Amino acid sequence: MMFLFRTRTGRAACTLLAIATASFAIVGCRDASGRPGAHTAEVTRPDQVTDVNTLYAQNCAACHGRNGQHGVAIALNNPTYLAIAGSDNIQRITAAGIANTTMPPFAQSHGGMLTGQQVSALVQGMIKQWGRSDALAGQAAPPYAGSEQGNAAAGQQAFGTFCASCHGADANGAKLKDGTATGSLLDSSYLALITDQGLRSIILAGQTYQGPHNWHSFGPRPMSDAELTNIVAWLASHRVANPGQPYATRQ
Repeated sequence: MMFLFRTRTGRAACTLLAIATASFAIVGCRDASGRPGAHTAEVTRPDQVTDVNTLYAQNCAACHGRNGQHGVAIALNNPTYLAIAGSDNIQRITAAGIANTTMPPFAQSHGGMLTGQQVSALVQGMIKQWGRSDALAGQAAPPYAGSEQGNAAAGQQAFGTFCASCHGADANGAKLKDGTATGSLLDSSYLALITDQGLRSIILAGQTYQGPHNWHSFGPRPMSDAELTNIVAWLASHRVANPGQPYATRQ
Protein backbone atom coordinates (compact mmCIF):
# COMPACT_ATOMS: atom_id res chain seq x y z
CA MET A 1 0.00 0.00 0.00
CA MET A 2 1.30 3.48 -0.83
CA PHE A 3 0.42 6.70 0.98
CA LEU A 4 1.19 10.11 -0.46
CA PHE A 5 1.39 13.27 1.61
CA ARG A 6 1.32 16.61 -0.11
CA THR A 7 2.72 19.87 1.05
CA ARG A 8 0.80 23.15 0.88
CA THR A 9 2.27 23.71 -2.56
CA GLY A 10 0.71 20.47 -3.76
CA ARG A 11 3.95 18.63 -4.42
CA ALA A 12 4.45 15.09 -3.10
CA ALA A 13 6.54 15.20 0.08
CA CYS A 14 7.22 11.55 0.86
CA THR A 15 6.11 8.01 0.24
CA LEU A 16 5.55 5.48 2.99
CA LEU A 17 5.94 2.44 0.83
CA ALA A 18 9.09 1.47 2.75
CA ILE A 19 7.19 1.64 6.04
CA ALA A 20 4.39 -0.52 4.70
CA THR A 21 6.91 -3.01 3.35
CA ALA A 22 8.82 -3.12 6.64
CA SER A 23 5.58 -3.61 8.56
CA PHE A 24 4.67 -6.53 6.32
CA ALA A 25 8.10 -8.07 6.90
CA ILE A 26 7.71 -7.74 10.66
CA VAL A 27 4.22 -9.28 10.68
CA GLY A 28 5.25 -11.99 8.25
CA CYS A 29 3.05 -14.82 7.03
CA ARG A 30 0.79 -16.30 9.67
CA ASP A 31 -1.71 -19.11 9.54
CA ALA A 32 -5.33 -18.92 10.68
CA SER A 33 -4.31 -19.39 14.33
CA GLY A 34 -1.95 -16.40 14.23
CA ARG A 35 1.20 -18.53 14.50
CA PRO A 36 4.17 -17.82 12.18
CA GLY A 37 3.80 -19.55 8.85
CA ALA A 38 6.34 -21.58 6.94
CA HIS A 39 7.83 -18.54 5.18
CA THR A 40 8.62 -16.55 8.32
CA ALA A 41 12.38 -15.84 8.55
CA GLU A 42 14.26 -17.32 11.49
CA VAL A 43 15.85 -14.71 13.76
CA THR A 44 19.05 -15.56 15.65
CA ARG A 45 19.12 -14.21 19.16
CA PRO A 46 22.27 -12.23 20.07
CA ASP A 47 23.24 -14.78 22.73
CA GLN A 48 23.09 -17.57 20.14
CA VAL A 49 25.65 -16.10 17.74
CA THR A 50 28.79 -18.27 17.71
CA ASP A 51 30.41 -17.24 14.42
CA VAL A 52 33.93 -16.05 15.29
CA ASN A 53 34.01 -13.30 12.65
CA THR A 54 30.73 -11.83 13.85
CA LEU A 55 31.72 -12.03 17.52
CA TYR A 56 35.12 -10.50 16.83
CA ALA A 57 33.72 -7.65 14.73
CA GLN A 58 31.12 -6.80 17.38
CA ASN A 59 33.32 -7.09 20.47
CA CYS A 60 37.04 -6.89 19.65
CA ALA A 61 37.74 -5.06 16.39
CA ALA A 62 37.35 -1.55 17.81
CA CYS A 63 40.46 -1.96 19.99
CA HIS A 64 42.43 -4.83 18.42
CA GLY A 65 41.92 -3.89 14.77
CA ARG A 66 39.50 -5.07 12.12
CA ASN A 67 41.63 -8.07 11.19
CA GLY A 68 43.29 -8.48 14.57
CA GLN A 69 46.03 -5.99 13.71
CA HIS A 70 46.79 -2.27 13.70
CA GLY A 71 44.49 -1.47 16.60
CA VAL A 72 45.26 0.52 19.72
CA ALA A 73 45.50 -2.71 21.74
CA ILE A 74 47.89 -5.62 21.24
CA ALA A 75 47.54 -7.49 17.94
CA LEU A 76 45.58 -10.72 18.31
CA ASN A 77 46.38 -11.79 14.75
CA ASN A 78 49.87 -12.65 15.98
CA PRO A 79 50.72 -16.36 16.02
CA THR A 80 53.56 -15.81 18.48
CA TYR A 81 51.31 -14.07 20.98
CA LEU A 82 48.59 -16.71 20.63
CA ALA A 83 51.11 -19.51 21.15
CA ILE A 84 52.72 -17.98 24.25
CA ALA A 85 49.56 -16.71 25.89
CA GLY A 86 47.64 -19.92 25.17
CA SER A 87 43.90 -20.50 25.07
CA ASP A 88 43.45 -20.60 28.87
CA ASN A 89 44.94 -17.13 29.42
CA ILE A 90 43.19 -15.62 26.42
CA GLN A 91 39.86 -17.08 27.50
CA ARG A 92 40.33 -15.83 31.08
CA ILE A 93 41.19 -12.32 29.89
CA THR A 94 38.31 -12.25 27.42
CA ALA A 95 35.84 -13.42 30.04
CA ALA A 96 36.99 -11.39 33.04
CA GLY A 97 38.81 -8.42 31.48
CA ILE A 98 41.83 -6.78 33.07
CA ALA A 99 41.27 -4.62 36.13
CA ASN A 100 42.25 -0.94 35.95
CA THR A 101 42.65 -1.03 32.17
CA THR A 102 40.43 -0.41 29.17
CA MET A 103 40.02 -4.18 28.64
CA PRO A 104 36.46 -4.90 29.85
CA PRO A 105 34.96 -8.26 30.83
CA PHE A 106 32.89 -9.85 28.07
CA ALA A 107 31.42 -12.88 29.82
CA GLN A 108 27.98 -12.59 31.37
CA SER A 109 29.39 -14.18 34.52
CA HIS A 110 31.58 -11.07 34.93
CA GLY A 111 29.03 -8.47 33.84
CA GLY A 112 29.55 -8.68 30.09
CA MET A 113 27.20 -9.58 27.25
CA LEU A 114 28.58 -12.92 25.99
CA THR A 115 27.70 -16.40 27.17
CA GLY A 116 30.41 -18.84 28.15
CA GLN A 117 29.82 -20.67 24.88
CA GLN A 118 30.34 -17.46 22.91
CA VAL A 119 33.57 -16.61 24.75
CA SER A 120 34.90 -20.10 23.96
CA ALA A 121 33.80 -19.85 20.33
CA LEU A 122 35.53 -16.48 20.00
CA VAL A 123 38.81 -17.57 21.56
CA GLN A 124 39.04 -20.94 19.83
CA GLY A 125 38.04 -19.33 16.55
CA MET A 126 40.84 -16.75 16.77
CA ILE A 127 43.40 -19.42 17.59
CA LYS A 128 42.23 -21.62 14.71
CA GLN A 129 42.15 -18.72 12.28
CA TRP A 130 45.31 -16.86 13.27
CA GLY A 131 47.46 -19.36 15.17
CA ARG A 132 50.31 -21.43 13.72
CA SER A 133 51.83 -24.62 15.05
CA ASP A 134 55.35 -23.40 14.18
CA ALA A 135 54.89 -19.91 15.62
CA LEU A 136 57.72 -20.27 18.16
CA ALA A 137 60.19 -21.57 15.57
CA GLY A 138 61.28 -24.38 17.85
CA GLN A 139 62.28 -21.98 20.63
CA ALA A 140 61.33 -22.48 24.28
CA ALA A 141 59.65 -19.17 25.08
CA PRO A 142 59.62 -17.58 28.54
CA PRO A 143 56.26 -17.99 30.26
CA TYR A 144 53.42 -15.62 29.44
CA ALA A 145 53.36 -14.26 33.00
CA GLY A 146 56.45 -13.69 35.14
CA SER A 147 56.63 -15.38 38.52
CA GLU A 148 59.58 -13.53 40.05
CA GLN A 149 60.14 -9.97 41.22
CA GLY A 150 62.25 -8.17 38.66
CA ASN A 151 65.47 -6.28 39.33
CA ALA A 152 65.37 -2.81 37.77
CA ALA A 153 69.14 -2.28 37.78
CA ALA A 154 69.73 -5.60 36.02
CA GLY A 155 66.87 -4.73 33.70
CA GLN A 156 68.63 -1.57 32.54
CA GLN A 157 71.68 -3.64 31.60
CA ALA A 158 69.53 -6.21 29.76
CA PHE A 159 67.75 -3.38 27.96
CA GLY A 160 71.11 -2.19 26.67
CA THR A 161 71.83 -5.65 25.27
CA PHE A 162 68.50 -6.39 23.63
CA CYS A 163 66.62 -3.14 23.06
CA ALA A 164 68.92 -0.12 22.95
CA SER A 165 69.81 -0.45 19.26
CA CYS A 166 66.24 0.55 18.36
CA HIS A 167 64.97 2.36 21.44
CA GLY A 168 68.12 4.15 22.59
CA ALA A 169 70.27 3.39 25.62
CA ASP A 170 67.99 5.50 27.81
CA ALA A 171 64.77 4.08 26.23
CA ASN A 172 63.78 7.55 25.03
CA GLY A 173 63.85 6.60 21.37
CA ALA A 174 66.38 6.52 18.57
CA LYS A 175 66.64 7.14 14.85
CA LEU A 176 66.76 3.94 12.83
CA LYS A 177 68.77 3.15 9.71
CA ASP A 178 65.72 3.49 7.48
CA GLY A 179 65.20 7.06 8.65
CA THR A 180 62.30 6.34 10.96
CA ALA A 181 62.47 6.90 14.69
CA THR A 182 61.13 5.09 17.73
CA GLY A 183 59.27 6.88 20.47
CA SER A 184 60.09 6.97 24.15
CA LEU A 185 59.21 3.89 26.17
CA LEU A 186 59.47 5.99 29.31
CA ASP A 187 56.72 8.41 28.36
CA SER A 188 54.68 8.85 31.54
CA SER A 189 51.33 8.61 29.78
CA TYR A 190 52.36 5.45 27.95
CA LEU A 191 53.53 3.76 31.13
CA ALA A 192 50.32 4.78 32.89
CA LEU A 193 48.21 3.15 30.19
CA ILE A 194 50.08 -0.15 29.92
CA THR A 195 50.38 -2.79 32.62
CA ASP A 196 53.49 -4.78 33.47
CA GLN A 197 51.91 -7.74 31.71
CA GLY A 198 51.23 -5.56 28.70
CA LEU A 199 54.92 -4.63 28.52
CA ARG A 200 55.89 -8.27 28.93
CA SER A 201 53.47 -9.39 26.22
CA ILE A 202 54.82 -6.90 23.68
CA ILE A 203 58.43 -7.90 24.42
CA LEU A 204 57.49 -11.57 24.17
CA ALA A 205 55.44 -11.45 21.00
CA GLY A 206 56.26 -8.13 19.36
CA GLN A 207 53.95 -6.29 16.99
CA THR A 208 53.16 -7.99 13.70
CA TYR A 209 53.66 -4.88 11.56
CA GLN A 210 57.29 -4.61 12.75
CA GLY A 211 58.43 -7.94 11.30
CA PRO A 212 60.58 -10.19 13.52
CA HIS A 213 60.28 -8.35 16.80
CA ASN A 214 60.00 -10.68 19.76
CA TRP A 215 61.93 -12.21 22.62
CA HIS A 216 64.25 -14.27 20.40
CA SER A 217 64.94 -11.70 17.68
CA PHE A 218 65.99 -8.59 19.63
CA GLY A 219 69.62 -9.34 20.35
CA PRO A 220 72.49 -11.79 19.93
CA ARG A 221 70.49 -14.64 21.52
CA PRO A 222 66.99 -15.34 22.82
CA MET A 223 66.05 -13.36 25.90
CA SER A 224 65.79 -15.35 29.13
CA ASP A 225 62.82 -15.20 31.48
CA ALA A 226 64.93 -13.36 34.08
CA GLU A 227 66.16 -10.79 31.56
CA LEU A 228 62.64 -10.19 30.31
CA THR A 229 61.30 -9.83 33.85
CA ASN A 230 64.09 -7.40 34.76
CA ILE A 231 63.52 -5.23 31.67
CA VAL A 232 59.84 -4.93 32.55
CA ALA A 233 60.79 -3.99 36.11
CA TRP A 234 63.16 -1.28 34.86
CA LEU A 235 60.59 0.22 32.50
CA ALA A 236 57.88 0.07 35.17
CA SER A 237 60.16 1.81 37.68
CA HIS A 238 59.76 5.00 35.62
CA ARG A 239 56.03 5.32 36.25
CA VAL A 240 55.07 8.56 37.99
CA ALA A 241 52.27 9.40 40.38
CA ASN A 242 50.55 11.96 38.13
CA PRO A 243 51.29 11.07 34.51
CA GLY A 244 50.67 13.60 31.79
CA GLN A 245 50.39 16.53 34.20
CA PRO A 246 53.54 18.66 33.98
CA TYR A 247 51.86 21.54 35.77
CA ALA A 248 53.82 24.09 37.72
CA THR A 249 53.25 24.00 41.46
CA ARG A 250 51.20 26.97 42.59
CA GLN A 251 52.51 28.93 45.53
